[in-house]
Amino acid sequence: MTTLLLVAMVTGICTVGTASAAKQVIEEKPLVQMAILLDTSSSMSGLIDQARAELWAIVNEFIFAKRNGEAPELRVALYEYGKSSLPAAEGYIRMIVPFTADLDKVSEELFALRTNGGNEYCGWVIKEATQALEWSNSPDDLKVIFIAGNEPFTQGPVDYRQACKGAVAKGIVVNTIHCGTEKVGVDSKWKDGAMLADGQYLNIDQSRTAVHVAAPQDKKIAELGAMLNDTYIAYGHAGYLALKRQSMQDRNAAAASPEAIRQRVVTKSSLYYRNEAWDLVDSVGAKKVKLEDVKEQDLPEKLRKMSIQERKTYIEAKARQRVEIQQRIQELNEQRKKYVAEQMSEQQPQADTLGVAVIKAVHDQARKKNFTFESSEKPSKDPGRGTRQ
Repeated sequence: MTTLLLVAMVTGICTVGTASAAKQVIEEKPLVQMAILLDTSSSMSGLIDQARAELWAIVNEFIFAKRNGEAPELRVALYEYGKSSLPAAEGYIRMIVPFTADLDKVSEELFALRTNGGNEYCGWVIKEATQALEWSNSPDDLKVIFIAGNEPFTQGPVDYRQACKGAVAKGIVVNTIHCGTEKVGVDSKWKDGAMLADGQYLNIDQSRTAVHVAAPQDKKIAELGAMLNDTYIAYGHAGYLALKRQSMQDRNAAAASPEAIRQRVVTKSSLYYRNEAWDLVDSVGAKKVKLEDVKEQDLPEKLRKMSIQERKTYIEAKARQRVEIQQRIQELNEQRKKYVAEQMSEQQPQADTLGVAVIKAVHDQARKKNFTFESSEKPSKDPGRGTRQ
């Protein structure tokens, strides 16, 4: 009897544990991890400018991505390599940002980048990104590296062939982006690197700027972007600094190009732009913080004068306003896409930029992981459900 009871208890515990684990897997969102490795040697200023201008366009491609009806979580990491001011003993490599959903942080770091001469060790930086970043263990998640540069792929003491094979062994696809002609990239082994890691070989003109076609919807999208900013309620000292960073990245995008600031507004209207660490609308909505637990001195002046119930009502109103604005931006952006497609239909094709190359590759590779790219929908009112920590 004792043995039978023990077996029953163990079986019951295992069943509950298995069911709990299964529930967690079911509820967990699909994941996209993208590591961008940028050559920051002297000749790469144009590449960095493209990355700054097109970050938001790349992110926006995932707004309509779904797998089994579920939008993926997106995490972006950023490396630089090939700059002589970086330590030679570390391969002239720096991890700028590990995998993060904080897109303002990624933008801030891109605009802080500077270039100078150096040695570009592609194999080394691929190996470093493969080993140092926290990649998902799930074979269903999309894990991609994009490495961009212009010097031979063979430079440095780490064999690029071994580095690429090491990446693909962990389920990571390596896409190579040569800044120059296709033939030179092929001859200098950029294509070979991509083929070894199930990736795509792409070549771009780093001197080009992202194409912006003026559209009738642009003025209203810009107005709604300003209104959207008014729905953020920063709290605490960290919130104050984050709100300043948000404003600075708005200005950086506007300085980069008209297309960059428009794409940033679209990103901010999507579930990929969440600020649960410092915005009361996001953090309360995602149940990351209880309003009653926020110290009065950490609240904005306006909320300090309110009762708890008045604060809740105010935050709920801001949340509804945000969703309405986001939905309108998405609707206008869909209309704009159709307008621009008509305007561009007769244009002669030009060499790709960094953003165009990344978007082409990631579409193909996401589909292999059973992602689809669907039409516009209302922004999620509960973007935190099932998110990964």
